[in-house]
Amino acid sequence: MQHPFLTDRSRGFLPSPVRDVWEASMQPGVISLAGGNPDLALASLDWMADASARLVRDRPHEVLQYGSGYGMTELREAIVELMAAEHIAADVDSIQVTAGSQMALDLVTKVLCEQGDTVLVEDPTYVGALGTFGGAGLRVEHVAMDANGLVPDALRERIRRLAAEGRQPRMLYAVPNFQNPKGVTLAPERRPEIVDICRQAGIPIIEDNPYGMLAFEPRTVPSLHELDPEHVVYLGTFSKVLAPGLRVGWAAAPTWMRRSLQLASESTVICASPYSQAIAAEFVTEQDFRAAIASAAAVYGERAHALCTALDEHLPAGSTLTKPEGGFFTWLTLPEGWTTDALLDAAIDEQVVFVPGAAFCAPGEGESELRLAYSFESPERLAEGAQRMGRAFARVAASRPN
Repeated sequence: MQHPFLTDRSRGFLPSPVRDVWEASMQPGVISLAGGNPDLALASLDWMADASARLVRDRPHEVLQYGSGYGMTELREAIVELMAAEHIAADVDSIQVTAGSQMALDLVTKVLCEQGDTVLVEDPTYVGALGTFGGAGLRVEHVAMDANGLVPDALRERIRRLAAEGRQPRMLYAVPNFQNPKGVTLAPERRPEIVDICRQAGIPIIEDNPYGMLAFEPRTVPSLHELDPEHVVYLGTFSKVLAPGLRVGWAAAPTWMRRSLQLASESTVICASPYSQAIAAEFVTEQDFRAAIASAAAVYGERAHALCTALDEHLPAGSTLTKPEGGFFTWLTLPEGWTTDALLDAAIDEQVVFVPGAAFCAPGEGESELRLAYSFESPERLAEGAQRMGRAFARVAASRPN
């Protein structure tokens, strides 16, 4: 029962499905395929310890005081350089620094949407976005994806149908590169079409790109932002390429949004941590960040291959598994009639956990799908996790009616 002091809007905040299986994943001997955590052991952090001591010693009145509402100039310049390494052009004035990209998404949602508005998302989509939109009291409409990402015709039809209902979407939220949770990438030839569809319909795009630099092989794919920087808000983060504990992210915003975004940020946290910002800036300006990120991405690629290859031997007939080319996740679709409820119980008994797909999907969908993360465990542990999943599959199959 809702407490009378709480608002109806508070009901929209959703629990994280990763947190829901957190307790099970922390039990001794359990292999977690649930959380998409970067592996901090893949790079030396000695430079960060040295930088921390030096910053506190030499620049305490700068990094331990309040800072700019936009973010430190040195970090904003470093972010432009980081984006350029992924062939994405941005100017320093467009960068709004935030305490992680989740905060950036929350701020963008606040300045673009009113309670009751409609937003478009991929199906499935990032569960953190669903939590943000639910907490803002928004109506979420999912748009179909396939192996090449968001389907333009499906987007066009969904916009047409909503227009017929008198509902103009306020924005499209998308994760084009190595999508969370599905692991797929929006095909290059679809990107201009997606931008054009939204431009013609008057719908701004929120391009969330936490995994873009974690490609297993070198590639050049146009960002949605560079196709139309006045229509696309770009979200980035240091969480996946450096350390999530720093809580440093950003938005590259169109000119018409920048002042509103700054004021929204100041009203939320006054300023993102200057101390964390200075550390993140040194990662770009003083470290070989390109080599560090490429090295980590290569390891994630080995782990993705290890998990997907091992799983192929155990999947029930009729299953499909995405083959990611970067990022942290793969997506498993079980045969018709299977559900993740029974499978999760069996998996926990076998000491392996995953995130059920329903958490990322429209209501009533995703019941036979699940997200598997490979970023944190070793190839050997992932292979063992696949074997444990195989035993869970066998237990569920044995319990199904003939």
